[in-house]
Amino acid sequence: MTRYELQQLVQSQLYTLLTQENLDGAKALLEPVEPVDIAEAIEGLPAQMQAIAFRLLSKEEALQVYEHFRWSTQQALVEKFKRQDVIDIFGKMSPDDRVRLLDELPATVVRRLIEAISPEEREATAMLLGYPPETAGRLMTPRYVALQQTNTVAETLEQIRDFAEVSETIYYLYVIDAERHLVGILSLRELVSARPHETIAEIMKPKVISVVTETDQEEVARIMQRYDFVALPVVDKEQRLVGIITVDDALDVLQAETTEDIYTLGGLQSGKENYFNLNLFTVARRRVVWLLVLLVANTFTGTIMQTQEEVLEAVVALAFFVPLLIDTGGNVGAQSSTVVIRGLSTEEIPQKATLRVIGRELIAGAFLGGMLAAITIAWAYWLQDDLQVAIVVGISLFAISLLASLAGSGLPFLFRWLKRDPALMSAPFITTIVDVLGVSIYFMVARAILQI
Repeated sequence: MTRYELQQLVQSQLYTLLTQENLDGAKALLEPVEPVDIAEAIEGLPAQMQAIAFRLLSKEEALQVYEHFRWSTQQALVEKFKRQDVIDIFGKMSPDDRVRLLDELPATVVRRLIEAISPEEREATAMLLGYPPETAGRLMTPRYVALQQTNTVAETLEQIRDFAEVSETIYYLYVIDAERHLVGILSLRELVSARPHETIAEIMKPKVISVVTETDQEEVARIMQRYDFVALPVVDKEQRLVGIITVDDALDVLQAETTEDIYTLGGLQSGKENYFNLNLFTVARRRVVWLLVLLVANTFTGTIMQTQEEVLEAVVALAFFVPLLIDTGGNVGAQSSTVVIRGLSTEEIPQKATLRVIGRELIAGAFLGGMLAAITIAWAYWLQDDLQVAIVVGISLFAISLLASLAGSGLPFLFRWLKRDPALMSAPFITTIVDVLGVSIYFMVARAILQI
């Protein structure tokens, strides 16, 4: 049974048991299930059942499950819980997860929750909230194990036993000096393999890869992916260790950023909410913006054709191939823009490779245009029995393929240079540009060859 099938089975059985008001059976059903699967099963229930199912969990398991919920579910449950229920869960959450929830709650609720937790947790939460959104400072957790250089291995192992429960991870251990400057790193494996009398300074690695609190979260995720880190230290401007970012948070960032890029490529306004949980009015409002922009842009295509009435009246057959040309050009441009935008997003394309990449796409466009033009000339001649019209279509298709490759590869670089998201040069937008310019090229070629 696949994980998806298991989750669907648990959700179905849970719904049945809750409908029958068999709370003991529902509780027994959830006991052997992993927290992330419980979270998905509860989210699949009707809204009125979610709070009931969640209250069946033990306090320890409830906290783990709650951190796996989407923020919208977390927010809905906060509003349904009794005050003490909320405080118990909220106070035990890791600071970084707590901050992400606070970002989405109303200000009055945020104030009430922060006032109710312990001074220590309040201070940790306030520190993270002080950093800009979508930065390493907002993503990190202040729960980590920091070691002194002068400690022995035996002393350090005792220290880890004391702090293992409250630390986010103990697989990487960070070494600091008296001013909390980050001076070294070692793994738990290196620590347990060392002799008890050795000092941390003797076994640590002084070279540490870290990020500052203002580093963009997407850059943080890329660094962790590049070096296969389980955790990454975060330092302030004075190189003092202030927190760590764990791999689970980095994966969430990569998923969110990839989702945003895909939505943008499709000409959609992205948001933090799950797209399929939004009401239809919100869906339409977000999608209509780009469509209106493209609608206005596409009117230029009709205007150009209107100005070329004499050409179309002289050779009616030219009108038959307009859809073929603009669709082909749009597809070529979409292919070029997709590979370039993805390359920029994953940093596969170096900063200084702009001209090389555009040149490569132009050559590819020439090859594609040449092959498609040869096929189209033969096909157009067979359809119309007019060699001149066939040549016009073939030459136009070749030129449009070059134009599409140039637009698809060049415009994302232009947007990066303007400090904008290259994904804004999405396939629909580039297709519209190529449509307008492609029709102009088509009629210019027709006038030149057919002498109209």
